[in-house]
Amino acid sequence: MSKKILGKVVKLYITVSSDAPREVKKELQLENEGVIGDKFYAKDMNRLILITSLDSYKMVEESGISIEHGSLGENILIDGSIKSLNLGDRFIIGDVTLEITQNCTLCNGLSKINSKLPKLLKDDRGIFAKALTNGTIRMGDIISI
Repeated sequence: MSKKILGKVVKLYITVSSDAPREVKKELQLENEGVIGDKFYAKDMNRLILITSLDSYKMVEESGISIEHGSLGENILIDGSIKSLNLGDRFIIGDVTLEITQNCTLCNGLSKINSKLPKLLKDDRGIFAKALTNGTIRMGDIISI
């Protein structure tokens, strides 16, 4: 069975605490409980890893809002579209198999950046996933289904 390429990893982030700026990483270590070192590690099993596409940032930019990558709270920013993915779909990034657990819900943090963001990104902020295997994801890794 051939693998379908979804895109590649552009940037990786973790949030250490609410008081600290998000950290850009060259690689993320993932376990079943989430991203090691991230403040959301082992919290809500359906919201462990947030994946966002450059498409979301393009949509924000086209609406006249300027934000930096990482502002949407993602752990993994990819250059491919995630619109074709559904709850339960599995895919591989690096040596980690992930499964989509839910569409990303909006948070109050987006309105702190710009009051228009929650409505603009209602269904397009990203997807949550959980790691089915432990491993490493690196910048530039290919995403395959």
